[in-house]
Amino acid sequence: QVQLVESGGGLVQAGGSLRLSCAASGRTGSSTVMGWFRQAPGKERDFVAAINWSGGLTPYADSVKGRFTISRDNAKNTVYLQMNSLKPEDTAVYYCAAGSPTYYYYTNANKYGYWGQGTQVTVSS
Repeated sequence: QVQLVESGGGLVQAGGSLRLSCAASGRTGSSTVMGWFRQAPGKERDFVAAINWSGGLTPYADSVKGRFTISRDNAKNTVYLQMNSLKPEDTAVYYCAAGSPTYYYYTNANKYGYWGQGTQVTVSS
């Protein structure tokens, strides 16, 4: 089992920044890929970014490329999502996920076996 706890969400004005953190515990060695997904009210859960163990593979959703950066600290079992130039359309609950999908499936929420409880990000205009 892997437990994931997100933190760092909040309310920010458009153009501002937030950094989300996701701390993993338990059998973290079995889940080499960490991902961030988000879900806005009335919408499906969408892929945001993912990162493999080494940090060498970091795909992003087109909507966040150039604004968001995913990183990880394996010594701390923590993954981060630095979000800059935030827009009102970034408003959502952000979820951390862990799993071992192949690269082709990094964007597929169904390929992640563990999820955090989510953290709310609200961007005001």
